[in-house]
Amino acid sequence: MPIAVYTLGVAVFALGTSEFMLSGLLPEIARDMDVTIPQAGLLISAFAIGMVVGAPLLAVATLRLPRRTTLITLISVFGLGQIAGAIAPSYEILFASRVISALACAGFWAVGAAVAIAMVDLGQRARAMAVMIGGLSVANVLGVPAGAFLGEHLGWRSAFWAVALSSAIALVGVVLLIPRIPLPERKPRLRRELAIYRDRAVWLQIALIALAAGGVFCAFSYLAPLLTDVAGLDSGWVPWVLGLFGVGALIGTAVGGRIADARLFGVTFSGIAASTVFLGAFALLAGSAAAAVVLAFLLGFSAFYTAPALNARMFNVAGAAPTLAGATTTAAFNLGNTGGPWLGGAVIDAGFGFRSPAWAGAAMTVAALGVAYAALRVQRAGGGGAGMTASASASASAGTGTGSRRVAGNVTADVTGGVTADVSGGVIADVTGSTAAGPGKTVEPSRP
Repeated sequence: MPIAVYTLGVAVFALGTSEFMLSGLLPEIARDMDVTIPQAGLLISAFAIGMVVGAPLLAVATLRLPRRTTLITLISVFGLGQIAGAIAPSYEILFASRVISALACAGFWAVGAAVAIAMVDLGQRARAMAVMIGGLSVANVLGVPAGAFLGEHLGWRSAFWAVALSSAIALVGVVLLIPRIPLPERKPRLRRELAIYRDRAVWLQIALIALAAGGVFCAFSYLAPLLTDVAGLDSGWVPWVLGLFGVGALIGTAVGGRIADARLFGVTFSGIAASTVFLGAFALLAGSAAAAVVLAFLLGFSAFYTAPALNARMFNVAGAAPTLAGATTTAAFNLGNTGGPWLGGAVIDAGFGFRSPAWAGAAMTVAALGVAYAALRVQRAGGGGAGMTASASASASAGTGTGSRRVAGNVTADVTGGVTADVSGGVIADVTGSTAAGPGKTVEPSRP
C-alpha cells in the first residue's frame, strides 16, 4: 500500500475527530451556550449537512484542478474552521463554523478517496478505503475520547484547538508525502460524470449507506447522556467508553477491509444485522453500566466493519466517475449522520428518554437491510450499472486497447483505465484478457 494512502488516513484522523468529538462534548457546549442538549446535538447535524452539500459541490468544482493542490487547500480551510469554532462567542457562530469546516472536510474526503483509489489496483480498493477509514477509527479510539477528556478538564474549546493543531500536522504530511497526481489525458466532463445518477444501483447504494450510518449515529450522538443519565456512570467514564467504541471501530475496519473485496454483500448484510441487534440490546439493557460499556464496543465494531464494503461498492457501481463516486459516498454517509442525530433528538424531545435513539436507530438499520436486499436483487438481475457501462465505453473510446466482456454482472472501468467485472456478490475479477473468476474467487488485476 503506498505511503500516500496512509498519509490520507492521518489527515482523516483530524477530520474524524472533529466530526465525532461533539458526542462527548454536548453537555458542556449546551451549558456554555445556554441551549438544550438536543439543540447542541444539531451541531452534529450541521456538520453532516455541510458534508452532504460540500462533497458533490466541491467534487464538481475541483474536477479539473490538480488533486494535490486541492487537498492542501481543503485541509487548510478545515483547520481555520476549527480555530473559528474555538473562539466562537455564540451558538450561531459555532454553528456556522461547523458548516464551513464540514464543507472542507467533505471535499477532502471526496478528492482523497479518489486519489487513494487511483493509487491502488482494483483488488485493493476496499483495503485502501479501510486505511482511510482507519484514520476515522483511530479518531474514535484516541481523538474523540481525548476531546471529551479536554472538554471535561479544560473546557470544550480546548478540544477545538487540539483538532486545529492536528490539522496543521496533517497539512505538513499532505505537502510532503502526497505525490502529484496527473489529470487524465481525456479531460473530465461534468455531463459524463453526472450520468452515474441515472443508475438505480447508485441510488440504492446511497440509501443503503445513509440508513446504515444513520442508524448507528442516531444512538451514538446521544451516547454521553445515555451513559450518565440511564446507565448511571460518572461523566469521567464517558471518554473511556467513547474510546472503547473507537477500539471496536478500529478492529471492525481492519476485519471488514480484509474480507470485503471478495464478499461485499456478505460483509454488508452481516454487519448491518449485527448493528441492529446491538442497538436493540442498547435500548433494553442501557440501565446496566456493564452492558452499556460492552455494547459500545460491539456497536463500534459492527458499524465500521461494514464501512469498507459500503465505500468500495459505490466505486464499483459508479466507476464512470471516481471523484463523484467518492463525493457521493461521503454525502450518503452524512445524510445518515444528519438524519440520525436529528431523529434521535426528535424522539428525546418527544419525551421518550435517552434510550429512544437506540430504538430509532434500530428501525433505520432494519430499513437498511431491506435496501441491501433490493440492491443485491438488482445486481443479480443485471439491472443498474449505467455508470459502469458508460465507464467501460469511455475507456474503450479513449484508446486504452483493453477489451472487456460481461461476466455475471456489470462491466466497469478501473480508474487506471483497465476494464473489470463486478461479479455476483461483489467478487472482483480481472477480465483484461484473462479467464473470468468463478463464484467465490478473486483474480488479482494485472499490474501496470
